[in-house]
Amino acid sequence: MPSVLVVGYDPHAIPGDGGPALRAALDAELARFGEHGIDAAMTLVVFDEAAEATLVESLAGHPWDVVVVGGGIRKAEPLLPLFELLLNLIRRHAPQAAIAFNTSGGDSVEAARRWL
Repeated sequence: MPSVLVVGYDPHAIPGDGGPALRAALDAELARFGEHGIDAAMTLVVFDEAAEATLVESLAGHPWDVVVVGGGIRKAEPLLPLFELLLNLIRRHAPQAAIAFNTSGGDSVEAARRWL
């Protein structure tokens, strides 16, 4: 069974009250992977001192076939250093994994399937 790690920015760290709804949408997307016969996990990070350790633990914990990087990390200019860190950690700790990018939290399955 192919395996996918989805890495995104923790919606509870985004100002405003939309965090719970965003998290529910991410959880629904994670469930969709199973419907496609794909083993998937999600790691949500905040841009702080724990981000690198959290990402390394997730990347090294399983031989991922694809790592999907979410737009919450990729599209926000203030998170550019986090995006760079993530790409370099994938290269170092999951070199066998393809890297995919979603356009929203609702198309991570399609992003991963492009590389499976």
